Amino acid sequence: MSDVNVQKLAGLGKAERAALIRRSEADLSFFLEKVQPIIEAVKTEGDAALVRFGQQFDGAEGLTAATLQVSEAEFDAAFDLVDDKVIEAIRFGISNIRSFHEEQAPEPMWLKEVRPGAFAGDRYLPINSVALYVPRGKGSFPSVTMMTAVPGVVAKVPNLAIFTPPGKDGTVDAATLVAARIAGVETIYKCGGAQAVAAAAFGTETVKKAQKIVGPGSPWVVAAKRLLAGMIDPGLPAGPSEGMILADDTVSGRLAALDLLIEAEHGPDSSAWLVTPSKRVLDEALATLPELWAKMTPQRVEFSQTVLSGKSGGLILAESMEDAIAFVNEYAPEHLEIMSTKPFDYLGEITEASEILMGTHTPVSIGNFALGPNAVLPTSKGANTYGPLSVTDFIRRSSVGYVTAKGYPEMAAAAKTLAEYEGFSSHANAVSELRLEYLKDI
Repeated sequence: MSDVNVQKLAGLGKAERAALIRRSEADLSFFLEKVQPIIEAVKTEGDAALVRFGQQFDGAEGLTAATLQVSEAEFDAAFDLVDDKVIEAIRFGISNIRSFHEEQAPEPMWLKEVRPGAFAGDRYLPINSVALYVPRGKGSFPSVTMMTAVPGVVAKVPNLAIFTPPGKDGTVDAATLVAARIAGVETIYKCGGAQAVAAAAFGTETVKKAQKIVGPGSPWVVAAKRLLAGMIDPGLPAGPSEGMILADDTVSGRLAALDLLIEAEHGPDSSAWLVTPSKRVLDEALATLPELWAKMTPQRVEFSQTVLSGKSGGLILAESMEDAIAFVNEYAPEHLEIMSTKPFDYLGEITEASEILMGTHTPVSIGNFALGPNAVLPTSKGANTYGPLSVTDFIRRSSVGYVTAKGYPEMAAAAKTLAEYEGFSSHANAVSELRLEYLKDI
């Protein structure tokens, strides 16, 4: 077993503390260079490039241009391939996710009378086409399908399409197909990685061009989104998984260790930290990890051990709860668990976190699969400026204004004064006596 990374905040210098904050995708220079030719190939070759990259990167030898899009027969067959218990769990999760996101949906339009006879408001319309990226490289993720598809359906986006890597047999994970159909999306393309982002941005013979792409992905996907930001809206920054457990002295270190491994098992590029001012909690967690690894599959053990012994994970001892909270806010994690018997005591102090799960009965597992709030979250300190994926990511907003004859004089006077101050003569003329003269022609 690799040595678990254990740090004391009090003993860290500025550079050492900054190293703990750094994410795996902080430096994308390698990936940016590698994805450029992939993007160019998809742009110029279309389906042929997607088939070639599917064979090369995903090992999908049987993939052809004719099978790039999932057929209705493949959807139908998926329900026979997935255990009824799994299907029921998908239905349960989607029900809660839909209920949550329906509450988020804004009214189609609102207007407020800001002054007598002058009205202003907003109108909301769905984006016409959105690509939903569902990763597969380190596992199959029907939950990501649930989290990306449901808000898009609630927002009434007319063209939703899922992009996901094919398996070696050229098929899509059956549970992902089940989740997509139950959520209400039946356009799925068998392509992943940078080539999927390029296909969504440019379109191909099979793939319809999209205006936006949402969903988490590897640094390859993140790099492609960055390069193609001028061609397609890349959505919120969602890279490799991040988890942080903030624990006080009221909880068991064994419980903290249990939840620490949730995000650590996603992959070797994930981030996972336990931050606590309690030496007891830290020691109990450290002692419990081997017991938990004995109950995990070998691949997930390898991933989590790599994370917890490397630069992006481990256990951190803070001087106080205030010190621990300050580090959490500095880190701005994707997933944060406040592990305490009194989590609301700390909630007001947490200002930088994409998702906050509170108490001893709300592990990230429940947030990821069943509770309802969206688990597609900004990573790499994206919590500083972004929120979780929501219905609003699938809609566009237009401002609406309406000034009546009654409201015009007051509005025009203020507008004319500012237009003249800023030196815009046409602006000023449009609200001058000329307008009143021309209105007589109506």
